[in-house]
Amino acid sequence: MEPAGTTTTVTTTAAYPRKILDYMEGFLVSKTLFTACELGVFDLLASSQHPLSLEEVALGIRASQDGTERLLAACTGLDLLNTHTLDGQVMYSNTEQSSVYLTQSSPVSLTQSIHYSSKTIYLCWHYLTDAVREGSNQYEKAFGVKSEHLFEALYRSEEEMVKFMQLMNSIWNICGRDVVTAFNLSPFTTIYDLGGCSGALAKQCVLAYPDCTVTIFDLPKVVKTSREHFVTDDNQRVSFHEGDFFKDALPDADLYILARILHDWTDVRSIELLTKVYRACRPGGGVLVVEALLCEDGSGPLTAQLYSLNMLVQTEGKERTAAEYTALLTAAGFQNIQVERTGKIYDAVLGRK
Repeated sequence: MEPAGTTTTVTTTAAYPRKILDYMEGFLVSKTLFTACELGVFDLLASSQHPLSLEEVALGIRASQDGTERLLAACTGLDLLNTHTLDGQVMYSNTEQSSVYLTQSSPVSLTQSIHYSSKTIYLCWHYLTDAVREGSNQYEKAFGVKSEHLFEALYRSEEEMVKFMQLMNSIWNICGRDVVTAFNLSPFTTIYDLGGCSGALAKQCVLAYPDCTVTIFDLPKVVKTSREHFVTDDNQRVSFHEGDFFKDALPDADLYILARILHDWTDVRSIELLTKVYRACRPGGGVLVVEALLCEDGSGPLTAQLYSLNMLVQTEGKERTAAEYTALLTAAGFQNIQVERTGKIYDAVLGRK
């Protein structure tokens, strides 16, 4: 026990906890990006033929001038906006990345993915502590929806289903070509994209392989929405098959694509689905698994580690290593399993029958 009046000195090898502070404040960055997108800051600046003033931006997004000034300053600090001085007045414009990825008019826009992150994923992550303690997803706490059936929770309303499909659409518009060309899939002419959702990956596939056809196999309400919003009649080599891949028979095909599907499910359910795929697969055919692969030693990548936490909060599954996916595929009967890392978020695993 120290005498009254003495001072304790804390010694540390870290002069300043910059990294810890950055992590603590990470949600501030996310919410700044979310808010700027939701208010239409980047769309407004993209539609203008010249940089805009604070007053013009505030008027355009229907927000207070004080709040807008603070938001624009933060976006500038995050390198999402450029500033220019004209006649002594600060003017704002989009950076190149913001123009490409944060405007709704861009063909590779991430705005819908950002809206889903803000309105759905962010709310689930409020209960991450509970998810870690309980080992289960948090839909009931976040939205009051029981989650015995995962996709009934994910698709709890038509609006929420469209938002999720827009999320998937934006992801595959950017990452899709990398994963469908990780292997030469040209020998596979009849392809089924199980849980193909908006059809963005199917479209990337037919663009890369002119001789193939791709059938999107998904729930009836997903197929209906995809036809209405995402896949036009011009995509003649992309078709649909309504069904539940756990409950309904799978048509035979040369190749089945499971993109961001297995990470939703436990090992037991994943093997159940893969076994069903194996039985339906034509001899010499295969399955392409597309996921964010963890390193075998658990060291990263950080994105996949964080995605695995998101799977805990939102689903029954997890992100896995290449060895873990190889084990699942082998248990289902697949052989000659190959792994290709794209160097980006999503990687590819190919198993053959």
